[in-house]
Amino acid sequence: MPGAPPVHEGEVTGAGRSAMSAQARAFWVREPGVGEIRPERLRRPGPQDLLVRTLRSAVSRGTEALVFGGHVPRDQYDSMRAPFQDGAFPGPVKYGYLSVGLVDAGPARLRGRTVFCLHPHQTAYVVPSSAVVAVPDGVPVARAVLAGIVETAVNALWDAPPLVGDRVAVVGAGPLGCCVARLVARVPGASVTLVDVDPARAAAAAALGVEFALPDDAAGGCDLVVHASASSAGLQRSLDLLAPEGTVLELSWYGDATTTLSLGGSFHSGRLSLRASQVGRVAPARRERRTTSQRLALALELLHDDAFDCLLTGESAFADLPAVMPRLASRELPALCHAVTYDEEAPCSR
Repeated sequence: MPGAPPVHEGEVTGAGRSAMSAQARAFWVREPGVGEIRPERLRRPGPQDLLVRTLRSAVSRGTEALVFGGHVPRDQYDSMRAPFQDGAFPGPVKYGYLSVGLVDAGPARLRGRTVFCLHPHQTAYVVPSSAVVAVPDGVPVARAVLAGIVETAVNALWDAPPLVGDRVAVVGAGPLGCCVARLVARVPGASVTLVDVDPARAAAAAALGVEFALPDDAAGGCDLVVHASASSAGLQRSLDLLAPEGTVLELSWYGDATTTLSLGGSFHSGRLSLRASQVGRVAPARRERRTTSQRLALALELLHDDAFDCLLTGESAFADLPAVMPRLASRELPALCHAVTYDEEAPCSR
């Protein structure tokens, strides 16, 4: 602001000091299958808080589709809460966790920086400075929204790390499966195949530097299979692709859907392993040596890789989210990662 006094560490600008009367706009699930935009009154920032103006967010398609449809099991209401969620399942609830914004007010070390935050879709918000990680120079805003997905992939590979020369299949070529495939492709000597029922996903596999196969065409004998299709058929095929004593790492979340699996084949005789991975806590292998902020910072550093741009296949304006979210949940819109733009949104209004 022209003529504004200097701001010192721990202080906030005039915009921050008057944020008590400022409003933003947020996307809410009013009830299962119905979304709406609501005004949000921003609280006054404290000395270590940030006022963040949103530049772009993204829809975490699998989880947010289940939340939008009201498919969170009742006994998972607490564990499925997003960091800055408001409301409660099944609704009204404000949910989401892939947001990139510009710090308009707050401590000097972050003021003016582009940051990633696990925040729902909202034009502006006030959060503790500890809740954000600065986007590294050289990582575009559009790509930075993938940080939460890459972070999940990092945690997964801490849970079941592929070894040099491993044969790896990733079943399910959604955003998470694609991110896992790209990271595994960096392991020396590893052969990686992305497996999906949609032959159009072969283009993404090529951009990520991995092979592609339809489920029936995928080669077996895998040391590790990462499953991310959120389907019983995909999970079954993942087990079928394993070599003896191999491991399936399950990343899918099914909500309240029933999962069917046949274990009468080679599951016991082959001593196969099926284990879950979940991003809510740092994987045990790194829990004593890495914080969640360090894990997220690593994910953002990994996004210097422009191969991830192939996942950015759709976008719409924030104001259109109530109409767009049902189409994403029903898969009428086939985007891998659907971005939400805020270019024409006024972040705060008096």
